[in-house]
Amino acid sequence: MILLIQPKLLRKNFDGISIWPFVILRHQSLVNDAVFLNHERIHLKQQLELFIIFFYLWYSVEFLFRWIYYRDRYQAYKNISFEREAYFNECNIHYLKSRSIWSFLNYL
Repeated sequence: MILLIQPKLLRKNFDGISIWPFVILRHQSLVNDAVFLNHERIHLKQQLELFIIFFYLWYSVEFLFRWIYYRDRYQAYKNISFEREAYFNECNIHYLKSRSIWSFLNYL
């Protein structure tokens, strides 16, 4: 389910976020962006695989470790295994059909 919200409600650099079962978007134009939506749907699949709560725990811990390592929030974010999988496969619209369970582990 896609939700549009006021731009002020998302962090400055976020155009959207996946919080199962929703994809929350900052701008109406993103509703038609197949690559962006595919990226967010990959996150929804990751969240389901880890029973949602474990996804957020893992995501947070991995972000903290990577932030300590890189000393840069953006680099930490870009190198989280969940983000690496989503960015690497966002242009492959059929990726979720062939994706195996816990594929994010290949991006650690």
